[in-house]
Amino acid sequence: MTQDAADWPARADTAQRALSDDFGTRFARLRYRNGSRPLSVRPFAFNYWWFAHLIEARVDAFERSGDEYWLADAERVLARLRRRNGGRLENDYFDDMGWLTIALLRLHEASGRGPRLDDAIELWGDIRRSGWNDLEGPSMAWRRSQLDYKNAPSTGAFAIASALLARLTDSAEYDEAARESLAWLEARLVRPDGLVADGVNRLGDGRVDDEWLFSYNQGLYIGALVASHARSGETAPLSRALRTASATLARLAPDGVIAGENADLHARGGGDIGLFKGVFVRYLGQLIERSDAAGITSGGDAAAPVEAARRFIRRGADLVWAERARTGSLRVGDDWSRPAPPVTALSTQLSAVILLETRARLT
Repeated sequence: MTQDAADWPARADTAQRALSDDFGTRFARLRYRNGSRPLSVRPFAFNYWWFAHLIEARVDAFERSGDEYWLADAERVLARLRRRNGGRLENDYFDDMGWLTIALLRLHEASGRGPRLDDAIELWGDIRRSGWNDLEGPSMAWRRSQLDYKNAPSTGAFAIASALLARLTDSAEYDEAARESLAWLEARLVRPDGLVADGVNRLGDGRVDDEWLFSYNQGLYIGALVASHARSGETAPLSRALRTASATLARLAPDGVIAGENADLHARGGGDIGLFKGVFVRYLGQLIERSDAAGITSGGDAAAPVEAARRFIRRGADLVWAERARTGSLRVGDDWSRPAPPVTALSTQLSAVILLETRARLT
């Protein structure tokens, strides 16, 4: 085993434990704060979709290590989410619920426990009944109070959740929902250059927000394409995903890291945008794995985007780990190439954990 392959799983484990140390709390009702010590503004505001990604991160750790502690912690996070959400799984935002559906399905696969699959099916059903409509084309609304605003976060997360359910249940209903969602994304939001616009009709004017280019949306589209390849075995979805990955890295990471998505936020960064890179990295990692399995990396022009994606993940992980070597802390900022600010956000730290788990998985 190479030194690289030997080290990264242990480093990912260190990052998971640092997340608990820096953002955990002794108050069981709250469990995780939004900012590292010293406390940030509104440290215990409830961020439903951050918790969904925290569940996924803990499942990543379990799948890598086989350590039941991480699976138990994922269940604890789910319990806290439900408690803080008034005992319910549903909320007002369909992209949030899509993320939790994905997290529940991953938790089900990792644990083999039936209730999580039942929870995911229940949540998917509410999303479908309440959010899917033909306004601006058959697709998923963003939230219950704005059913005519359609975007990549809600429809992309629904596409991935539907594809996972189709694989687990072999149900044509879920398969069709995944296909319809991906078709709408490609018809309405994927630009000629392969990048994914954010949404349509946000202001009620039918306009596409095609200059809102976030790594989050690129990752969702890549994830939906990878899921399409997994169902069909066809290489065309992988080719489209690699095109979007290349365009994303060229546009958002010309220097090897994604640094500019949070320019409109407070200097400390964080917020929802802190998690955007984590979504992109997760599905970029899946794309690399699928491309390797399909033989795309065996040579020729098609291999170049895969190697570029691999370099991006390696560089980001190297930078995050170098910061630990420099400061003794694994706290990071939104720009992985710069020192972390005095207070960092849970969303931003989750992106770094996902990055290190992806690096470990790829090695």
